[in-house]
Amino acid sequence: MPKVAADVAYLNARENTPHTARMAHDQALGKAMQILLRDDTQVYKQFVENESFKRFVGDMVYALTSQPPQMDA
Repeated sequence: MPKVAADVAYLNARENTPHTARMAHDQALGKAMQILLRDDTQVYKQFVENESFKRFVGDMVYALTSQPPQMDA
C-alpha cells in the first residue's frame, strides 16, 4: 500500500476523475506487485493467476489509498 500511495502518477490522477484515479492506481499496484515478485513469489502468483484475489487486493488498496489522510485532533 505505501508504494501505491506514494506513486506520483496515482497522486496526480486522484485530482481528476475517479475512473482516471482507479486506472492510475491499478498501474501503480501492478508495479508494486512486480517488486513483490522478488520477495514473495506466492503472493505475486496469486495476484496474477487468481482474478478474485487480484480484485480483492486492488479494491482494498484503492479504498485505503483513495481516502484523504485522517487528521488527529
